[in-house]
Amino acid sequence: MASRMMPTTSLLLSAYASVSTTFMLFQTIFHQLFPPQLQTYIIDVVKYYCKPKTSKLTLLIEERDGYTLNDMFIAVKVYLSTKVTPDSKRLKITKSLKESHINIKLAESEEIVDSFEGVKVTWKYFSQPQDQSMATVDTNHFFVREKKHVELKFDKNYKDVIITSYLPFIVEKALEIKNQKKVVKLHNLKSPYLGQSNYRQMVNLDLPSTFDTLAMDKKMKKEIMDDLDLFVRRKDFYKKVGKAWKRGYLLYGQPGTGKSSLIAAMANYLKFDIYDLQLMNVRDDCLKDMLLQTSNRSLLVIEDIDCSIVPNRKGSALSKEPRRDEPRT
Repeated sequence: MASRMMPTTSLLLSAYASVSTTFMLFQTIFHQLFPPQLQTYIIDVVKYYCKPKTSKLTLLIEERDGYTLNDMFIAVKVYLSTKVTPDSKRLKITKSLKESHINIKLAESEEIVDSFEGVKVTWKYFSQPQDQSMATVDTNHFFVREKKHVELKFDKNYKDVIITSYLPFIVEKALEIKNQKKVVKLHNLKSPYLGQSNYRQMVNLDLPSTFDTLAMDKKMKKEIMDDLDLFVRRKDFYKKVGKAWKRGYLLYGQPGTGKSSLIAAMANYLKFDIYDLQLMNVRDDCLKDMLLQTSNRSLLVIEDIDCSIVPNRKGSALSKEPRRDEPRT
């Protein structure tokens, strides 16, 4: 009984020939009735509606927005470096001479799965070289710039959660990670009008002074630390009330009483760079230009301000010679 229901080879060949003939006839009529432009449009419409629908949405985050670095791309790379798991197959390891830690980065086409508020997301990193017309050349090397981007895939039903909550969370988290790894640096500001090509000299801050090692009254130490924490937390408040986000301290005492150690402890605690400004290096109207060389989240140190020559409003210099028994700030 089953053998009778099985189609014979001749029936299969006959059916195939019939379908092929019908398809060829339809193709001929299609090409004869419709112009090429309309044919292309009809084919695209059919492909669009016949393509299987997906519930996934992909966000593309490129390294550059035109010629400007994309801060979102940088934040994603920093954040994903903390998401390495035992299942990761390809990673990139870097370390410079000035760094004390090893950097773990995503390698080409490596995927990392993450979750946020119960939403599962997938990250994938891509890098491809651009043509040689986009290359840069120096005296010793020829560089072909790579075009880098990351793709973020997730269920499109959670688009609002990802864009309004997850991505800002990554930016904030990346800033915390960079601050933890940051090597505090000491910058020496010099006048740009003294004939020096590089008037901002920079070295790593080698002073190991911290609040744990600082010889200081415990109550005063805690008050300073609490004040610094409050200052950092209230950045948005300063912006809300229209005030510049800055905090000033006046340190005074005889040499060797620990003023520099306290400054180093504050810098190491906040992970803020230090900019050292000697007022004797200020010439004419260059103070503004020197201050513009400082970065956000930094300490500006003005030493021996009571011994410096400061011009008054009439343009003449006012100098003050410290007495022997007067402490220097």
